[in-house]
This record gives sequence, C-alpha cells and structure tokens, in this order.
Amino acid sequence: MSTQDPAASDVATAGEDLALLEGIRTTRAIRRLRPDPVPEALVRKVCEAGTFAPSGGNRQPWIFVAVTDAERRARVAELYRDGFHAYIARALEAAKSPDYPEAKRRNVYAALHLADHLHEAPVHLFVAGWTRRGAEQAQALFPCIQNVLLACRAVGLGASLTTVHRAHGDEIDRMLGLPDGCPTSALLPIGWPLGRFGRPPRRNVEECLFWERYDAERASP
Repeated sequence: MSTQDPAASDVATAGEDLALLEGIRTTRAIRRLRPDPVPEALVRKVCEAGTFAPSGGNRQPWIFVAVTDAERRARVAELYRDGFHAYIARALEAAKSPDYPEAKRRNVYAALHLADHLHEAPVHLFVAGWTRRGAEQAQALFPCIQNVLLACRAVGLGASLTTVHRAHGDEIDRMLGLPDGCPTSALLPIGWPLGRFGRPPRRNVEECLFWERYDAERASP
C-alpha cells in the first residue's frame, strides 16, 4: 500500500495482501512522519491486529489509548523531550566523534528527530496493560505491540516503539485516565512515513543460531 491520500484507501482491504515474512523483514522503526491525519478506521485496524497476540490464560491485558488532539499531543511531547534529552545526552556526545559508527549515528539522530517533532506525529498510540500480582504482563504486551507495528507496516503507516515517556509515566497515565494497576508500557508514534520501508541491517542468522549448545568461539561479539 502506498502513502498516498489516506482518504482514498480502502480500509477493509488495506494491508491484506502483504506477505507475512516480507512484512516482518521490512518492518523497521519509522521515526520521521508526516503530520497528515490518519483515519480512525486504520488506527482501529492496527489495534485489532494487536489483540490477536497470545496471552497467558487468554487474559488479554492490553488497553490502547490513541491520542490525536493537538494540545494533548503537545503535552506528551513536552514530557517526552524532558526524559529523552536526559536519556540520550551521552550518546549525542559520543556521536560527535569521527570514529562513531555511522549506522549508530543515524539512529541517534533519527531518535532525536522523533523527540523534537513528536508533537507533529498525528497519532500517539499508548499501549497499557493490567498488571498481575503487581507485575506488568510483558509476555503479552510486547507481542501485542509487535503485532501493531507489523500491521502498521502492512497498511502503509510508519511507527516506532519507545518507552522513554515512562520517565513521566505517572503524569501521562493520569492524563490518559488510566486506572491504578494499568500503566502504559509503550508509546507508538504513528503517521504516514517520510521515507521508505525496507530491510534494516541485521546480523546473519548463522552468527546467532546455535544447535544444542552455545559456541563461544564462533559467537560474534
């Protein structure tokens, strides 16, 4: 699916023809997004994909809160930037070195771009989840989040996963109206991508796949 005017898209069939493994291989973090609005029906569709994740006892602990109001997104972005700049300071300083790996430098500056332009992302999708015995049910929430990211790829939306907002998690959770025992686990900024999908750089599977026993001599650092 292209990133053309979303009003012309057929939501019912959007993304249905993307091969599963191709979608997995080309779902990369998209942190540069257009400010154009995203149809509610597409947000609903990608969240529905999230609900098909497995969960122990079929508890389905996930809750989605999609924030599209400009003032609320601006407040989220303000809090996010406060936490992000403290988090990224050392990496930004290291990235100034000419010896810093170029791929890592691009990632640092892409993350910085997202932080500085987060208020422009048309959808801030928060994934929250009910805790169990006082603990986050991460074993269910993160497969759910990955399903949402894959569904975004399928329908042509750019998205990325971040947890930096949790530096101000209590305030953001209150703003979202979430009850006690249901904190946000992740923020997915979603929008139409600036740039293209594609295969991210990854190690060859032979470098990290072992049969029967880990081989330290063969392992890549």
